[in-house]
Amino acid sequence: MHGLAPRFSLAAPGGGSYVQGVLDRPTYPGTSHREPVFNVPGAVAVMALGLVAIHAIRVLLLSQDADIEVLTYFAFIPARYTLPDTMFYLPGGMGPKLWTVVSYALLHANWMHLIVNLVWLLAFGTPVARRFGSTRFWLFCAVTAAAGAGAHYLANSDAIAPLIGASAAISGTMAAAVRFTFAPGGALSSYRTIFADHQPAGSLRENFSDKRVLIFVGAWFAFNLLFAFGVSLPGTEDAEVAWQAHIGGFVAGLLLFSLFDPVPRRRVA
Repeated sequence: MHGLAPRFSLAAPGGGSYVQGVLDRPTYPGTSHREPVFNVPGAVAVMALGLVAIHAIRVLLLSQDADIEVLTYFAFIPARYTLPDTMFYLPGGMGPKLWTVVSYALLHANWMHLIVNLVWLLAFGTPVARRFGSTRFWLFCAVTAAAGAGAHYLANSDAIAPLIGASAAISGTMAAAVRFTFAPGGALSSYRTIFADHQPAGSLRENFSDKRVLIFVGAWFAFNLLFAFGVSLPGTEDAEVAWQAHIGGFVAGLLLFSLFDPVPRRRVA
């Protein structure tokens, strides 16, 4: 509790009601009044369980032909938008062109691919979901998934291989977490307050004036560029890692964070 009120006093004008709301109630929108058995926000738990259920249905219940049909209608395939039907035809018409920019994130290549993504989702999605609340969190994941699909398309506009996996959306949550976890009072700051996930975030300029942010972002980009040179992760040995989609989701998460963030910004003196 010590240091909480002084830190929140830096909030921008109009932030008083937000601060008082956090102080008056021990929870935040999208959380329960009771201490959960597992310290994971409902939005993240629902998303994780949904991803597991979808993959289990594909693996355990669908035939190979039926699963290929699922990929045809729900995976992101760049050639669907580029090549004429006379060269490369996919059924479904306009519908898949609209929803596959997001629906591809619900599909995974195998259990290891899914497990790796779930680990990162729990690690970085948890603080973001606590801060955003369920609706904002899911919309944010959808937008960053679409940004990842867009980046993949720009780099592979005529590719026939389907893009699947939640990595772009999860990369977006990593970027969002960077925007506030290093802020004063945040989870990775020099001192952590009781409301670490709800501390006012700085501007992009302030974020990139912090050496810790620069190190994290630099390491993240360096790690992802390894994929461009053929390095693979467990579960991806037989597929090409869509590192461009990761970068698209991450950049979108950095730039669009403020549009989803309900916490008032810090007042800069």
